[in-house]
Amino acid sequence: MASKLALLLLCLPGAVAAQSAPVAQSAAPPAVAEMPLDAPNPAAAGLLPARVTGLPGSLWLGSEPQTLAALTGAVDAALPAINELMRTLMLAEATPPSQGAEAIDHLARRIDWLRGRGAVEEALALLDIAGIEDPRLFLRWADLNLLLGQSEPVCRMLEARPGLSTDLSLRVFCTARGGDWARAELILGTGRALGEIPARRAELLARFLDPELAEGEPALIPPVRPSALEFRLFEALGEPLPTAPLPLEFSVLDLSGDNGWRAQIEAAERLARAGSLPSNRLLGLYTLRRPAASGGVWDRVRAFQDFESAMSRGTPDLVEQTLEKLWPQMASARLLVPFGQLYAKQLSTLNLTGRAARMAQRAWFLSPFYEELAVVLDGSTDPEARFLTAIARGQKPEATAALPHADAVAQAFGGAPVPDVLRAQLDEGRLGEVILRAVALFASGAEGNGQDLVDALATFRAVGLEDVARRGALQLMILDAERARR
Repeated sequence: MASKLALLLLCLPGAVAAQSAPVAQSAAPPAVAEMPLDAPNPAAAGLLPARVTGLPGSLWLGSEPQTLAALTGAVDAALPAINELMRTLMLAEATPPSQGAEAIDHLARRIDWLRGRGAVEEALALLDIAGIEDPRLFLRWADLNLLLGQSEPVCRMLEARPGLSTDLSLRVFCTARGGDWARAELILGTGRALGEIPARRAELLARFLDPELAEGEPALIPPVRPSALEFRLFEALGEPLPTAPLPLEFSVLDLSGDNGWRAQIEAAERLARAGSLPSNRLLGLYTLRRPAASGGVWDRVRAFQDFESAMSRGTPDLVEQTLEKLWPQMASARLLVPFGQLYAKQLSTLNLTGRAARMAQRAWFLSPFYEELAVVLDGSTDPEARFLTAIARGQKPEATAALPHADAVAQAFGGAPVPDVLRAQLDEGRLGEVILRAVALFASGAEGNGQDLVDALATFRAVGLEDVARRGALQLMILDAERARR
C-alpha cells in the first residue's frame, strides 16, 4: 500500500500533466509585480553561496511556489544526513521561484523551517541579509529576537517603523516597556474591543500591565505552543515556562546553563538530534563536571565520561568495557551519529574485539569519514562489513546483509534509474523541487516502502548528491538496526 508521502507526491502540482486547458476566471488584468531590473531580490538571500553548496542559483526556478511549500512542510526528516541536506537547501543563495509577494513567502518558509529545527541564530542571520522591510519578515525577526530575550531592538524598530506590524499585542508590550503604561492599557482595551487580541493573550497582557490583578486569581494555563511574546510575558510575571515540552526552538534558551546543568544537557541533546548543535558542543557539556545524581540523563553522562577517560588512556580493554556501556545509552537517546562524528577516527586506530568491535565499525560508517575509514575493513569476511563498505564507496554490494532496507539500498547502488516523472522535471530545470521530492520519497522509504527508497537514492545520485545518498543509506540501515535491538 502506498504511503501518505507517496500519495502526496502524486497529488502535488507538477506530478502529473494537466487534464484540461486553463480557463480564465476574470476579465480583469493580472496583477504584475514590479521592481527595478538591477534591484537585489531579498528573497534570494542565503548564508551559503553556490561555490559552497554546489547548487546553482536557479535551484528553485521553474517550480510552482505552492508545490515547494507543500514539499518543504511535508516531511520531518529524522536522519542527520537528510536534515543536513534540507538545511543546505534552506540556507542556499538562490533565486526564488517567483517575484513579489510569493518570493517573500518562499523566504519566510525557509526561515520557518530553520526555526522549527532550532536553528534560531541561522534564521536571524538570514533575515539580517534579506532585511525586514516586509511585514512578514519583520514578524519573524521580532519573534526570533523575543525568543532570545532581545526585546529592545524589536521595540525600537516598531517605534521607528510602526507600519511594519499590525500586531496590537506586540504594540502593548513595547509601549509598556517604553514606560507609557497608560497608553499601553488604552491599546489593550482597544484590541480587546475590536477582537484583535485573543482573550487568553489579552488576560496575560493585562496581568503584565497590572500584576495586582492576578492577586488571588488562579495561574493562567500556559499555551501548548506559546508565541515568543507569550513566553516572555509568562517570564515577566514570575511564571517562566519550562522549555522541555515546548517546540524545539525554545531549547536554545537552556544552552546558557541558567536553568541548571541538566536542562542544559537535555536541550543540547534535543538540538544535536536535529543537527542544530555541533557534536563538540555536546562533548563539552557532557564533560563539564561529574554528575552528582544517577538515573536518566546522568547515567548517560557518567558512561560518556568513563568512555572519554578510557579513550584518553588508549587502553583497548578499557575502551571496550566503557564503549559497551555507552553505546546503548547513545542509541536510546538517538545520538549515535554525533558520537560517530566525535570518536570514529580514534576508534579506528584501536584493535577492538567482540561486541565493541562491531560498535566501533558502525560508528565509522555513521561518521563523515565513512569512505576513508572503510579502507580499514578491506578484506573483511563479515557480510555486514562488506556490504557497508561497498555502500560507503558508492559501489554495488556483492551480496546482501542482514540489515534493514538492505535490498532496496543494494538495488539503488546497483544502477537503478531515476523515476520518469522526476527525470522529466529535471529536464525542465526544476532541480530544487526534484531534490525535495526525493527527500519525501526517502522518508517514505524509511517507513518501509522499498521502491520509494530506491527512487530517492537513485535521484540523489543522479543530481550529484552522492554523499547524501551514501550517508543517508548508511545511517538509515545502521540506526534502524540499532532501534530493532532495543
